[in-house]
Order: sequence, then structure tokens, then C-alpha cells
Amino acid sequence: MDRPAATIPFSAEEAAYIKKNGTGIITGHAFRTKASGVVVNAAGQVVRLIPATGFARERFRALFGSGFYLPHSHYPREDDPDPAYGEHTRTTRAEANGRFVFRNVAPGAYIVTTQIVWGDEDALFREGGLVYDTVDVTGKETEPVHLILSGY
Repeated sequence: MDRPAATIPFSAEEAAYIKKNGTGIITGHAFRTKASGVVVNAAGQVVRLIPATGFARERFRALFGSGFYLPHSHYPREDDPDPAYGEHTRTTRAEANGRFVFRNVAPGAYIVTTQIVWGDEDALFREGGLVYDTVDVTGKETEPVHLILSGY
């Protein structure tokens, strides 16, 4: 799948807030629903917290278009972002029930993403794919900010 070339360079300064300590908590549940109605959780999958910089927003628009789900068969075969982009993210793992949490989150706009895949692990393309959503942390929250990652 061809993507448009990036026009916005990665800026470590713009993403620097990811490295700060904050009081915010982001909780979530990552899952996909099969056509049969069976729910598949993102059990054990890495969940990424990414500063919603101009670079990241453009990157996600190029990957996902106007949606929040990218089928496994549409994953880019070549993807080589600026290494500093990866250094300005945080990760956690989803529990068996697909739930995840990020603690000590600094105020800012974020993209949260993970993959939910199932089927034959040796197959070229599997069922499911990448999901994401955006969230804003103000630093004034009195309760965790909750997010559903399902691709809808």
C-alpha cells in the first residue's frame, strides 16, 4: 500500500512532553469484534502512547485515512520513521482482557495505538489489524481518562 511522502519532519522539541512526569492516568480496553460477534481482546499486545505532534498526526492520517482501523493486510511493508520518533513514545502491555493503563502522564495530546490480530500465525495476512484513538490529558483530571480502542 503506497502512502504519501511525509511533509512534516519529526520534532523532538514538540514531542518532549512525553518525557515529563505528570499526574494523568489513561486507562483503556483494546478489542475487535469478529463478524460472528465474538470479541477478540488485545491480550499481551504492546500498547503505544505517542505525542500527537504534527509528524505523528500526518503519519496516522497517511496510514489510516479517516478511520481508526488498519487491516493487517494493509500494513506497510516498508516503514522507516525517524528513530527519534520511537524514542519519544511510551509502551505498556495489554492484560489478557485487553485492558491497559498508562500512569504519570504529562498534560498533552496523545495517540494511543495497538494491534489486535488472530488466526494462523504463519499466514502472510492475519485477521484483525491496528487500531488507534486520540486522547487529551489536561493535568486537571480527578479520575483516569478512559479510552476504547476498537477501530470504530
